[in-house]
Amino acid sequence: MRSPIQLMFRWLSINGKLSQQHLWCFIRRCSTVKLNSDDVNQNSSKDMIKRLESRGLPIVHHHGYVCDLPVNHHFPMKKFHGVMHHLKVDNVISMRQVLEPERVNIKNAQTVHTVEYTEKFFTGHTSREEQKITGFDWSEGLVSRVRYETGGTLLAAYAALEHGVACSTGGGTHHAFPTHGSGYCLLNDLAIAAAVLLKEGVVQKVLIVDLDVHQGDGTAYIFRNDPRVFTFSMHCEKNFPTRKQKSDLDVPLEDRMQDREYLDHLYTHLPRILNDFRPDLVLYDAGVDPHVDDELGRLSLTDKGLFDRDYYVIDTVVSKGCPIATVIGGGYSKDIKTLSLRHTIVHRAATKVWTKKSI
Repeated sequence: MRSPIQLMFRWLSINGKLSQQHLWCFIRRCSTVKLNSDDVNQNSSKDMIKRLESRGLPIVHHHGYVCDLPVNHHFPMKKFHGVMHHLKVDNVISMRQVLEPERVNIKNAQTVHTVEYTEKFFTGHTSREEQKITGFDWSEGLVSRVRYETGGTLLAAYAALEHGVACSTGGGTHHAFPTHGSGYCLLNDLAIAAAVLLKEGVVQKVLIVDLDVHQGDGTAYIFRNDPRVFTFSMHCEKNFPTRKQKSDLDVPLEDRMQDREYLDHLYTHLPRILNDFRPDLVLYDAGVDPHVDDELGRLSLTDKGLFDRDYYVIDTVVSKGCPIATVIGGGYSKDIKTLSLRHTIVHRAATKVWTKKSI
């Protein structure tokens, strides 16, 4: 049986527009911000309708994925704008495909994070020590960015449930724990998306496929006792984090592993997980930091290896009749242009799968 959100998307695809009454119903159900009459006006209603009138593979993006950082900060913040730039310039997507998320609200954030932590983070009361662990100094812009990015992953999940595949141009903040951020991750977007959909009853089981070069330790910890979520992580064994958590399936990889051996591991495990667990939704962290040129990676995948990886994951999941939402995960280089282009590999692979399934 379809969920109310799926039915609303279906109604939209048939009729091409939403009535004002249906629009408010839809916004209240799946918006990631708390709305009232002061927050929503006629113009924003038109904006919402425009965002819903997407054609082709749904791409979730918001200009707010980027915020200002101190000069020479190590995190490649501008890559999120670069991803969208390359997708448009290379004609991989059109703007008609783009959905803009709202910022995740604190209630949804608290599906996996504690009240104390979320209130401190949203209002700027985290300590200097807590900020040091995350790699970021607190700012209002940083909070806004994180909320947009998390809202983007949630929106991508909703879109995937309706359309089969959806891709965000951000996301993958898998090191965030219930009580604190870590490793450039402030809110765990993958965990929040899974928890919100489970809470709403939209899905019963979620598989998180984490192929970032670093173990998704925060995600593994959050769902350590939840049989509704299966966490699968393939990561470099000797890379961050030093203290690993226990995923439902961890595949630790040796330094400098190349395409063929890496893909063999993936081919071995993913079909079995899908057959045994039978998820209602897959959330896929397509980190590009396993790339041979990544500054923090320690593996040796090529561009082709990353494409083959992403195409295989998306195509295999879709062929099982399961929706999949992708996030870009980690990737680190001072060459923002090259890094941004590398992050578009997952969108290109998803587009190829989308075209195949649409024929």
